[in-house]
Amino acid sequence: MMAVEFPKSLWAATAMGRQLSASLQGVEETDVAVIGAGFTGLSAAIEARKRGHAVTVLEGKAVGWGASGRNNGQVIPILTSAEPDVWVSRYGEVGKRMVRLIGNSGDVLFDLVRDFDMQAEAEQSGWFQPAHSPGRVKLSQKRVDAWQRHGFPAEIRDAKDCADLLGTDFWHGGMFNPTGGHINPLALAREMARVAEHLGAVIHEESLATSFERVGSQWVIKTPKGTLKARALIMASNAYTGELVPRLAPRIARSVVPVLSWQMATEPVGDNLRQKILPGRQAVSDTRGDLRFFRYDARNRLITGGAVIGSVNVANRVRRKAAENLAEAFPELGVPEMTHVWSGYIGMNWDRFPRIHKLGPDGWAWIGCNGRGVALGTSLGRELARAATGQPEDELALPVSEPTPFAMHGLVRRVAPTYLAWLKRQDHKEIRS
Repeated sequence: MMAVEFPKSLWAATAMGRQLSASLQGVEETDVAVIGAGFTGLSAAIEARKRGHAVTVLEGKAVGWGASGRNNGQVIPILTSAEPDVWVSRYGEVGKRMVRLIGNSGDVLFDLVRDFDMQAEAEQSGWFQPAHSPGRVKLSQKRVDAWQRHGFPAEIRDAKDCADLLGTDFWHGGMFNPTGGHINPLALAREMARVAEHLGAVIHEESLATSFERVGSQWVIKTPKGTLKARALIMASNAYTGELVPRLAPRIARSVVPVLSWQMATEPVGDNLRQKILPGRQAVSDTRGDLRFFRYDARNRLITGGAVIGSVNVANRVRRKAAENLAEAFPELGVPEMTHVWSGYIGMNWDRFPRIHKLGPDGWAWIGCNGRGVALGTSLGRELARAATGQPEDELALPVSEPTPFAMHGLVRRVAPTYLAWLKRQDHKEIRS
């Protein structure tokens, strides 16, 4: 069987290998069918098996081939701009349950890693959001207050604490959450697949779901060489929902804009600098719209990334920009050389709220990670599995809505990268109150 080609990422170079499972051939039946073998789908498979239900996962390429194996690996237990009080005002009691799911998502992921001894370079060292201007510290304080009101361990750090934590006075304070951290994302996906299979789940790779429909009391999912029939269905393809089979779920696919997220890795940082720069090994992503983010991997490489406007020579331009950003914040580092540069899609929507959809009886999907899919996808996978295996909806954190496709989605997708220019202008505006 030919190997599926992965992007030449640091994760592809360092994660343990995985032999492709057999593709779906002929007709099979299961209790729960899952489309997509990323964090959501594999988390759902693990939970469904723990609850005693047969589960089959269909993956169009290979485990972790999509966003789950290409991201920065930061485990962030809050969302980008979907604040907890807004969840409650928008959705009421189910919004409160969603806040609890988000706030606990870091612990859910790391507990899963510990429970099954997953070899995923996991470090629950915390996540820090430094403020890039004094006014943004006020925003950080508001976010800390909001999460604390809901019982979560967010903390405010002043300028001195921030400098001690980061090893630079480039930022002004910020929000710290001790339940976050980082992982090797492709290693985690492959380990989740190992655990799911050990528990009895069936995974079919190179088994592209080309259609699904409800026929009587079953879901019928077609692939190029087979058919899977199931009582329940979970679609866990997120930003890649329209990428491999555009007609699979077009209204859901067009409700987000897939945006390329660029990641890269430096050479390993020497011990002297490692002890000064980010000595606590936290995951860091700041308050800019034109985001600056970084963390160490297990080999003491700084894993960072960025975005640029335009489509010409993007990889080299974003490589140079990210390196110069690190050098600006940490002059002792110099302008580092990037040894690996790769990209993958994240699903963005207009208000940055993830969406949960019902496909029909016992059919579920979610979309719109907005750059927070590692922790969120893992927790939502568990929640969707609980729904698919009979837990009452009024006990679950599943605020259901109808898909709202972007008008002129193709045009929106083409112009979306220019949104970065607006974000950069906003970054220069100080917050006064």
